Amino acid sequence: MLQLSKFPIKTLKSAPKVSDNRSTSLLLQAWFIRQEMAWAYNYLPFWLKVLRKIESIVREEMNSLWAQEILMPALWSKEHWEQTGRWDKVDVLFKLPASTGKEYALNPTHEELVTPLLWEFIQSYKDLEFWVYQIQNKFRNEKRAKSWLLRGREFLMKDLYSFHKSEETLLVYYEEVKASYKRVFDRLWLWNDTYETIAWWWDFTTLNSHEYQTILGIWEDNIYICNECNTSHNEEVVDSSIWFVCFKCKSKNHRIEKASEVWNIFPLMTKFTDSFDVKYTDSDWKAKEVYMWCYGIGISRLVWVIAEYFMDEKGLVWPEHIAPATHYIIVMWDNLDKAITLSKKLEADWKEVIIDDREKVWFGQKASDADLLGIPYRIVLSDKTLEAWWYELKSRLSDETQIIAL
Repeated sequence: MLQLSKFPIKTLKSAPKVSDNRSTSLLLQAWFIRQEMAWAYNYLPFWLKVLRKIESIVREEMNSLWAQEILMPALWSKEHWEQTGRWDKVDVLFKLPASTGKEYALNPTHEELVTPLLWEFIQSYKDLEFWVYQIQNKFRNEKRAKSWLLRGREFLMKDLYSFHKSEETLLVYYEEVKASYKRVFDRLWLWNDTYETIAWWWDFTTLNSHEYQTILGIWEDNIYICNECNTSHNEEVVDSSIWFVCFKCKSKNHRIEKASEVWNIFPLMTKFTDSFDVKYTDSDWKAKEVYMWCYGIGISRLVWVIAEYFMDEKGLVWPEHIAPATHYIIVMWDNLDKAITLSKKLEADWKEVIIDDREKVWFGQKASDADLLGIPYRIVLSDKTLEAWWYELKSRLSDETQIIAL
């Protein structure tokens, strides 16, 4: 349990106007984040609780694919980036000089690391198929980062890399990953408004990359959704709304929605394995190319997307299983001991409790803070309720109050 009298929470009286994204203002008002510098934020305890729960869901689904978790350095040498020809081509690459005169990169992605790393483990056809993932902070040297929390210069990301004998086996695993990603977003209550979206492709493959875009009604990307087959297209693969033709069914009938990218999948093919001369030996002792794919989920971005997707006029609204706490107990007068007893009872049932026992803070402020923080259930303990051996229970999404026996 968390007692607010022992916790330096300082919600703001009003939401600061910082962007067109109201959720960013609410997250600042509710003491989830504080800005350190342009597009870089401190994650405070409530944000971190939500982040870790989303991270746990993602990790469970990656483990269900039999992917092995690793952790690679955020800092890597210039030489490997030059070997793939991307040192001067990736325009968001942070480049850092060292005291020795060498240069390093703060990684926005990890193909340059994971490919030579796994070369040691991929020799024979018996070593494939193989896949690893990590959850780590990434860095992008955006000239002008946009949408505040949505696209910053530092963010937490899950990236999965798979290695295959052929394009055919790669495509089989791709479908398994898509199913796993759908489970992630089912569990985050976002799937109904999240679209697999056809995006751009690189010059070394005929396969499209795919983004998954959640409709939010605010600007980051415009997606073109076919009204006939529901196939979604990123604006970058559509010349204009006048010339729209669905990639799948060839219909021109469509609608345009504003959405946020929540994960992406890139067909790397042999681009990076060829750069590092990663080959495997088949059963006839012939050297064969290794095919590769990468799959990303922006975990810190998801906290913001969920905040934006579920918020209402009172504040944040979190799904119960990822909320910073499930219950918010408002203590009126000298009833802290009763609140602690009730908290222990709730925690025995795997609930998480915040006790608002702040002195000189009246009921109205405590109730407003419970709504602002987005805690799913609010409990009121007062002399009146305790005398009758009951307490008031109210859902964040309802105006009705229930009477519950102690």
